[in-house]
Amino acid sequence: MNEHRSLVPERTRSLLGRRRVLKGAALTAIPYSLLPDARAGATAQHVDYRPAQWQPASDANYTISERPGDHAVDLVVIHVTQTAFAQTLDIFRNPRKKASAHYVVRSGDGRVAQCVRESDIAWHAGNWEYNTRSVGIEHEGWVDRPAYFTDALYERSARLTASVCERYGIPKDRAHIIGHHEVPGTDHTDPGPNWDWDWDWARCLNLDDSARPASGLRVSSTPSSDDLRPNGCRPAHPE
Repeated sequence: MNEHRSLVPERTRSLLGRRRVLKGAALTAIPYSLLPDARAGATAQHVDYRPAQWQPASDANYTISERPGDHAVDLVVIHVTQTAFAQTLDIFRNPRKKASAHYVVRSGDGRVAQCVRESDIAWHAGNWEYNTRSVGIEHEGWVDRPAYFTDALYERSARLTASVCERYGIPKDRAHIIGHHEVPGTDHTDPGPNWDWDWDWARCLNLDDSARPASGLRVSSTPSSDDLRPNGCRPAHPE
């Protein structure tokens, strides 16, 4: 482990050290012992990604499908919740919210919850076409609080993303693994400027950074929060 990290440039190691200091300060305020474990009936056999725990969203918050038969899956969309892990799960369980993601990754320990089966269409991108062709991964935190982007979160997120890419034949590059702000027509900023695409997340994923998304996407300066969905997400699904 130490030999592996010694290959990282000095500036990057310095950034990591600062992240660890910030992480400790931020996470002392998070009562993880009070967060929910898997609910009754939420067994491992339901999940598409073995390390995940099944925390199902309301069936009013996603579209039942048979992907990749009905729709090809060729994208992963990276989100930041703009709320706590437990509250995100509660939002996805609330049928009035009309929002969901396939997975949520917890900040403090990298725990992964699966909320929607990958074969089904989660309502996360604010763009129906992108919903149909993507797997959405939410990450606990706020775009302006980099302390929430812990090493555990990056590592578990990278492993999850790599698994999704390998199972669907998705290239591990920035043209196919995109931020929410890179979805056409979006007004969201997540995962934001503090998301470190270049650190352990990218290295664990073996990300090819040579392919990047198209430019010219519309991004607002402040995420919407009008209806208490993670990162202000608005539903995008057939009326």
